[in-house]
Amino acid sequence: MSATPARRILAVVPVVALLVLSACTAGRTPHARQITVAHQPVPSASPSTAPSVSPSVTVRPRPGSLDWYVSQVPTFPEAPPPQPVPLPATGAAQFWHRLPTDQKVAFITIDDGGLARPPEVADFVWRAHIPVTMFLNSPAAEEHTDYFRQIMVAGGVVENHTITHTSLAGRSYDRQKHEICGAADTLEALYGKRPTLFRPPFGEHDSTTLKAAHDCGAKAVLHWTETVHEGKVRYQTPEKVVRPGDVLLMHFRPALMDDLLAALKAIHRAGLTPALLEDYVR
Repeated sequence: MSATPARRILAVVPVVALLVLSACTAGRTPHARQITVAHQPVPSASPSTAPSVSPSVTVRPRPGSLDWYVSQVPTFPEAPPPQPVPLPATGAAQFWHRLPTDQKVAFITIDDGGLARPPEVADFVWRAHIPVTMFLNSPAAEEHTDYFRQIMVAGGVVENHTITHTSLAGRSYDRQKHEICGAADTLEALYGKRPTLFRPPFGEHDSTTLKAAHDCGAKAVLHWTETVHEGKVRYQTPEKVVRPGDVLLMHFRPALMDDLLAALKAIHRAGLTPALLEDYVR
């Protein structure tokens, strides 16, 4: 997410926007997402009578509607220019619970994809400019390709979460490589970009996981520092505050809209700004 002036992260007047997602592999057809226009009624007036002036009325959005969620997004400080964290030149991917950065940013991640896909998430991400990283299981990505592509067009990035969502720790190198590389191959074919980040299911991993992830193209393996579920942030540290570099984990579940809003508010309370993981791990 590039640096922008201090802002309230929400949409202004609804417009028609057509964004084209460029594929990274040759010969792929770009995909676009259209933003729906909210048509306003046009008042009629008699030719012989001047229209009367009515006092302006502020209509509050209905709680639970997309407009309501957008209206609840706080105003964030200006995001700093991203300073990517250094990666070791080894034969294994780097593992982090949180990114080692002092910049005042935190990162929103969404896992899985097979359970639930609330229909307004892509529009919420687009209108509120929410930088999200999606760690997808490849079968869910295949079955619901257009849904996740819409979130990509809105500004999200797809990364790797294995094929079968099985625990990898203790498995053979070949088994782990099959799970990681197989998912990476599928995601690259679907979305035109090979994943460079990997999240092991349940966070369970070992040194073989880091080696296999590296061999499948991952630069880093990500855990998390907070989880968000049903609109509540659950902290993994006694300070109960989001710190610079923290990674917030949520899932594609029915309450994802509430989880995104709760994460944004927690990041704001900490004086931080949401940023995109991929801008910091290159």
